[in-house]
Amino acid sequence: MWIEAIKQLLFPRRCPVCDDVVVPSGEKICLKCMEKLKPIAAPWCMVCGKGLRAQGELCSECQKGRVHAYRRARALYDYQSVAPSIYRFKYGGRREYKDYFGEEMARCLGEFIRQVRPDGLIPIPLHAKRIKKRGYNQAEELARALGERLNLPIYDKILFRVKNTAPLKEQNYKERQNNLKKAFLVRQNDVKLNTIILIDDIYTTGSTADEAALALREGGIPNVYVVTLAGSMEA
Repeated sequence: MWIEAIKQLLFPRRCPVCDDVVVPSGEKICLKCMEKLKPIAAPWCMVCGKGLRAQGELCSECQKGRVHAYRRARALYDYQSVAPSIYRFKYGGRREYKDYFGEEMARCLGEFIRQVRPDGLIPIPLHAKRIKKRGYNQAEELARALGERLNLPIYDKILFRVKNTAPLKEQNYKERQNNLKKAFLVRQNDVKLNTIILIDDIYTTGSTADEAALALREGGIPNVYVVTLAGSMEA
């Protein structure tokens, strides 16, 4: 306990919203900042998890028959409310954000995850060059924080990113599809997993989730679900 107190004194925890030292001390987020993060509340698409503007079961894309390689996806926050935080989490070295985000993902999405009854969690991998540059994989950080709270194992040696894809944020759906083609590879499934949940920080078009889920299914894991920290609202 005293070791943690000394760590907080020397390296005080930063709030994932305002990035100032957390107030009050000992919390994972400033209490005044909690309301600034906007969870995706019901109704959401029962397939891709996108927030819906009106009552219904499917978003417009899923109504049109878009087929996903995964079974279902869910996201915690509306991306717009958490975008600056995710940027610092990914590129600014704020690994400590994972503690609060993992806690909230477990609290808000834990029921969905327990209903799925997964054998474990698989983080969306980064290419080795990006890991070297960034120092860590934010999806793996989230997966470990979430798995610790839900007592689920993390399998980070099954799915690999073999293609160093160009940044996706400025690309449309078709460009993302082409960019991600054959980006992932399953190198082993010795534990014979049947049901897993892919973990990532952001779900936008679903291209990354689909390509990773397809690789896992081809590698012998038939049931793939997706959980992300942030997602989008239907226009």
